[in-house]
Amino acid sequence: MASSGASPWNLNELAGLWPDRPGLVDTDRNHSFTYAELADRASRLATGLSLLGVKRGDRVAGLLANGVPAVDLLFACATLGAILVPLNWRLSMREIEAIAADIDAGLVVASDEHVDMARAALKGLPLVSFSGSPSFDDLLASPLCSPPERAGMDDPLLILYTGGTTGTPKGAILTHGSMAWNAINTSVSWGLTFSDIGPVFTPTFHTGFWNVFTLPLMLMGGCVLLPSRFDPGDCLSVVERFRPTIFFLVPTMFQLVAEHPDFDQTDFSSLRWAISGGAPLPEPVYERWRSKVSVFKQGYGLTEVGPNNFATPDATAGTKPGTVGRQTLFARTRIVDDDGRNLPDGVPGELLLAGPHMCAGYWNRPEATAETIRDGWFHTGDVAKRDADGYFYIVDRKKDMIITGGENVYPAEVEAVLYAHPAVREAAVIGMPDPTWGEAVTAVVSLNEAVVATVEELRQFTRDRLAHYKCPKSFVILDDLPKSGANKISRTEAKKWLVERANTSGAVL
Repeated sequence: MASSGASPWNLNELAGLWPDRPGLVDTDRNHSFTYAELADRASRLATGLSLLGVKRGDRVAGLLANGVPAVDLLFACATLGAILVPLNWRLSMREIEAIAADIDAGLVVASDEHVDMARAALKGLPLVSFSGSPSFDDLLASPLCSPPERAGMDDPLLILYTGGTTGTPKGAILTHGSMAWNAINTSVSWGLTFSDIGPVFTPTFHTGFWNVFTLPLMLMGGCVLLPSRFDPGDCLSVVERFRPTIFFLVPTMFQLVAEHPDFDQTDFSSLRWAISGGAPLPEPVYERWRSKVSVFKQGYGLTEVGPNNFATPDATAGTKPGTVGRQTLFARTRIVDDDGRNLPDGVPGELLLAGPHMCAGYWNRPEATAETIRDGWFHTGDVAKRDADGYFYIVDRKKDMIITGGENVYPAEVEAVLYAHPAVREAAVIGMPDPTWGEAVTAVVSLNEAVVATVEELRQFTRDRLAHYKCPKSFVILDDLPKSGANKISRTEAKKWLVERANTSGAVL
């Protein structure tokens, strides 16, 4: 059913404003697409999908590599009023099968590298691939037809599944309107312009692919750079070759790029600013990048709300360490205690968010929706605090807080101290069951190859900088820490690994 207010995600409208401007660049092939070309592709693809039976409200599953076709598919779905569901190709077959059943998809579109997974996990669904029949190019060759009735702002456009590391994944319903408001919120509050150029390295199943740069930049008539994958060396090459003006990665990506041998020789002078999001950025990585990019910011968001809820003015970046900025123009924020009462500045509490960029709830999960969105406020489960100037700081995940001997320990605080040691490359701090203390603070770390450190040295390093009850009682050293599908260090997976190997000789020191 159409809703009030027409969707802005009609590329014919955007192409009418700036037809000859480059909107997307395939950096692997050094090929750019103007807004007029992109509008033509989206219209023809929409016709092709409709000939396959896709209609308003249908769910189209996607196992998609990064690239222009993924964006084509979103705008084709927007034209038809269909709903795109990008699937996390890093999940197991069982998990993908469960999500496909949840959304009752009518069609799957898969990049060639994911075709085998699509056939195995999405049995019986019509399949469009890049080299099969029908192929993606076949659909792009469809005739231009009159578009159907334009979708409304309240109609779903995208379902992104989230929360897989904390239980059954939930599909956040992002409407035409919520994605439009995030794009407006981001563009206005971050100061994006039509002359900005931004690369997108996060995967298509991640909100960062769609809502950090791609749609905000396209709404402004800017240019989006689309590599097919994230590789630290290729990332540096994209910066040198295409001279972006803005730059976003998650912390693990920033670290991997900074460790690349070409990092020091790369010219970052084209960047107005860079921003990290998705998890806290370790201080050594932050300082490494600050030496190359004068304006470096940290952001905060989540799939269900935006994700862009805060902004730091360029002049403030670097003067308030650890801040994610002030609330963006159309975001509303509260910090509350366990009883829902507002807390004063400087006191940590749960962060609540609201605004027109919030999702419409979880697909087929009314109970989870009602539990998370109450009285119009999204309960993030994150602990934050606000200073007297209105700047916010993320303390940690509420669920990750460790209670040891009756004292509260926030893992992010301990991790920040560990990262200050030159030998520590990655760190995750978790609470393990303890018969005396309830939970024991446990550190899982990987070490830099060039720096030698013993467990006792790491233990003493934390004791010199933290209250005794916050210091890890045990250390586990791994070559690499477990990561989530979004390439973020996963405390949940680290804890699962420890539990499964609790009896391994020498695992815990």
